[in-house]
Amino acid sequence: MKHSKLTALIFLALILGIITGHFAPDIAVRMHFLAAIFLRMVKMIIAPLLFSTLVVGIAGHGSAKSLGKIGIKTIVYFEIVTTLALFIGLGFANLFRPGVGFVVGNSEYAIKMQTESIIAASQTHTSIGEMITNIVPTSIFDAMAQGNLLQIVVFAIFFSMALCACKDKAKPVLDILDSVSKIMFKFTEYVMYFAPVGIFGAIATTVGASGLSILKNYFKVIGALYVAFAVFAILVLVIVCKIVKISFRSLIRAIQEPAFLAFTTASSEAAFPKAMDIMERFGVPKNIVGFVMPTGYTFNLDGSTLYLAMAVIFSSQLVGINLDISQQLFIMLALMLTSKGVAGVPRASLIVLAGTLASFNIPVVGVAILLGIDQILDMGRTTVNLIGNCVATVVIARWENVFDYNKMQDFVRLDKEESLGTEIGNFAKIYKNKKQEKVLVTEDIKEG
Repeated sequence: MKHSKLTALIFLALILGIITGHFAPDIAVRMHFLAAIFLRMVKMIIAPLLFSTLVVGIAGHGSAKSLGKIGIKTIVYFEIVTTLALFIGLGFANLFRPGVGFVVGNSEYAIKMQTESIIAASQTHTSIGEMITNIVPTSIFDAMAQGNLLQIVVFAIFFSMALCACKDKAKPVLDILDSVSKIMFKFTEYVMYFAPVGIFGAIATTVGASGLSILKNYFKVIGALYVAFAVFAILVLVIVCKIVKISFRSLIRAIQEPAFLAFTTASSEAAFPKAMDIMERFGVPKNIVGFVMPTGYTFNLDGSTLYLAMAVIFSSQLVGINLDISQQLFIMLALMLTSKGVAGVPRASLIVLAGTLASFNIPVVGVAILLGIDQILDMGRTTVNLIGNCVATVVIARWENVFDYNKMQDFVRLDKEESLGTEIGNFAKIYKNKKQEKVLVTEDIKEG
């Protein structure tokens, strides 16, 4: 972990949240408002940060032509990686068979009541045509209010193209947006000071509501999914980083703070601003970070895609339906389409899962079962989504030959120096304490 006060406080908040949730569940479940306040603070950052960063990136450091090339390369990369995530999810679902022999502890009535809300939500899932239509905003203010990242991206792209066309006349506007971008990154630092409070509230509520015992009942499902996440990271993300000649270990060290935020809050939005800032300082140009990151949260949800593949097989195994390979591949093809365009929707993966199961006449009882541990599953898939999108920015930057290795080396060097400085400080404290102990012992011997 990065040796900083904020990271230490976040880790402490995580432990205190677990302890509070376990020993004082009645109090813990009322702590949800702390997490809600923190997430609302993060949401107020995203729209102005994304808009200003993307416009400055395109109009100040790129062009409409280069953006078109970046867009095509980005979508191609996203489709390849998410397809691999689907295959890994299906493979581990067939290997672990988490739905076979699963004992349903809830009553049929409770399952029905839990499932109704998910089914109702799944019916609002739009077609491909409607999804594409919804990408285009009717109002930038409405898109910002709704937190629709893709609509903000579309408006920002057209706005940037207009700025480029106006050339020198547009320079004052570009300068203002550049200042706004810098202000919003500083704003993000201030908001992150409240992260430990938000994390404490989120973890305490989760443990208080479900208890630690829930992990025992769902261990096979949780274990299979997290092993699949680890294998995906090793077989796909690590190899991709090797191909583009970037140290995956250095990248993880760089983004560990937003990744930790994503894991503990199960919210991509909480980690999004910090991740953008870090990737830019890591050596990825601003225009690529501003385009790839928000687009990735619709088209490159690696963790969510892998989870959906496994969840479909789990749900079919739960009710005794054995899907052959051709059926599984057909469902996978459907998931490649239906999993797009749902970023920002609460419990979006469950909504897509319910819709997919209904489309293939598979009972949705598995959705209700997974609902009980969705917070725990969401922590993992949100973290993988974040890491996958950070890797994507590096890949596209290398593909465009614009990755700044000097920035990366400086970032890594500063991180190592900070860690070394902390270790030296700790060693000095230990040495001082030992020296004091030695003096006390010597004085005791003289007195004796």
